[in-house]
Amino acid sequence: MKSKQTKHLLGIPLVFLMLSMGLQERKSELFVLGDSISEHYGKYLEGYLKEDFSFDRKRDDLGLPKSAGIMRGSNGGDSRSALAYLTERYKEPSFSPDVLLLNCGLHDIKVNPKDGSYQVNSEDYKRNLKAILGLTKDKNVKLVWVRTTAVVDSIHNPPRRKDSFQRHAADVIAYNKIADSLMHDANIPVIDLYTFTKNIGGDSSYIDHVHYNDKVRELQAAYIAGSLRAIYGKKKTD
Repeated sequence: MKSKQTKHLLGIPLVFLMLSMGLQERKSELFVLGDSISEHYGKYLEGYLKEDFSFDRKRDDLGLPKSAGIMRGSNGGDSRSALAYLTERYKEPSFSPDVLLLNCGLHDIKVNPKDGSYQVNSEDYKRNLKAILGLTKDKNVKLVWVRTTAVVDSIHNPPRRKDSFQRHAADVIAYNKIADSLMHDANIPVIDLYTFTKNIGGDSSYIDHVHYNDKVRELQAAYIAGSLRAIYGKKKTD
């Protein structure tokens, strides 16, 4: 039969293991809500941030009817959809990310070729972003805004797409300015993915009317990861 002293000695490593686990720094929880551009760079971003952040993103429409206004799938959609999604998620006590990486704009600026109407006009875009800022203000979350990426008119709106929705470079600039002003006034950090992506890739970086090739997606992820580390003082470890 083992003595009491032996039992105590056997228990010492377990105590130290439990203490070390308790002393380990908890990873910050990052939640991504954005358009298809974020879906594409997301798989790379998760890898770049695995040492610092646990990663999650919008995955579905929460099982709500279409009337709820939330875009299906993992795409965050326009600002109306983003607001509706966050409104519903924040009703869940378990939804409490430390950092919310947010973007919307590309869907807002879609123009109906038949009547020239916007999916979300500039005033409603501003109103929706203000509502999102108000919603997140009282939550224990650090909001980070990502500027909407560029559109090249000649690529997005060739004659063969004349019956499809249009987007225009001037609208990206205008809607980014609206968001820039709101984020500045609210002291929200902004990651300028618009300028970064324009600087690293020309027209050849597009694989269709608005999406980028894998090389650009990975570089976007690296840029965002570095920006998040700079914002929150995270240091990359070897």
